[in-house]
Amino acid sequence: MTEPDAYPALCSHTHLFPGARCRLQGLPHPAAFAATPQPIEVHLRFSDGTATAAELHTEPPAGPTLTVAAYTTAAGTPITESTWTVKGTAQKENDVELTIGTPHRA
Repeated sequence: MTEPDAYPALCSHTHLFPGARCRLQGLPHPAAFAATPQPIEVHLRFSDGTATAAELHTEPPAGPTLTVAAYTTAAGTPITESTWTVKGTAQKENDVELTIGTPHRA
């Protein structure tokens, strides 16, 4: 079985902010991924139906970060490309929930 190019993630809001949550779906071993996240490509889908590409990075010293491509919400609000810290990863049923931290400063 081959891995997808990007794993889908459902986000609970129309944009990311500290405390927002996204659920990664289709990971082959969610418990292992939650314990030790690995770099992956992600396809974020927001609550208003808009979607964009993202990348989960795990390089030290920052730890997990999520770089999100620019997109426009369904209401027409432009969201610029951004990188966020990931302050938590937890297995939720067959998914892995990412809890978004603060904007990442390089």
